[in-house]
Amino acid sequence: IVWGGAPMHVADTRRALDRFGPVFAQIYGQGETPMTTTVLSKADIAASGHPRWLERLGSAGMVNSAVEVRVADADDRTLPVGEVGEVLVRGHTVMTGYWQNLAATAETLRGGWLHTGDVGAFDADGYLTLHDRSKDVIISGGTNIYPREVEEALIAHPDVREVSVIGRPDPEWGEVVVAYVVGDVSIEDLDALCLSRIARFKRPKDYIFVAALPKNNYGKILKTDLRDLDAKMRG
Repeated sequence: IVWGGAPMHVADTRRALDRFGPVFAQIYGQGETPMTTTVLSKADIAASGHPRWLERLGSAGMVNSAVEVRVADADDRTLPVGEVGEVLVRGHTVMTGYWQNLAATAETLRGGWLHTGDVGAFDADGYLTLHDRSKDVIISGGTNIYPREVEEALIAHPDVREVSVIGRPDPEWGEVVVAYVVGDVSIEDLDALCLSRIARFKRPKDYIFVAALPKNNYGKILKTDLRDLDAKMRG
């Protein structure tokens, strides 16, 4: 069973392994690359005895030999292991441009590299962990908060079925963290869970409980729709 489109939360992956066994692999890529940029192999996912197994479960795996991948800062300088930046890709399988859209091509293909818009970091073993789309990163009080880190903490609660974290504009902090949750659980329990797993300033300032999260036809959560919904709810 192969999944892609977005990283699966570690808690969900472990539940799937418990139910179906070691039959999973993950691929990461985009239509522009095309498709497979990194692979988290079935062997990696099944290697529960490895000391960094949980870290690897949360990663997108290792680079496919058909492409080069690096993580860069805002000035396109390559970042060292462990530092978070934009994921850049190049290789013979990468697109030459968007059909009849020179502006989008120039924005995406710069310096010979495809700028994916994904934010991530490599570890010392060459595993790439994706943190978020760059447009989804929350900047609160001048500090970057990655929604996926908060979501990983919240989804660990057994009564949380789905969760998505977004930034809400705030006059004092720039943005504050807001969690949309599908599940039967109290705010107090979720807050306590966050405080036990992530830094205090990263925990949600508001929890919104919903029956379902907006998704596209591929099942990916639409954070743009959530931000629009959040803005409408606040008038």
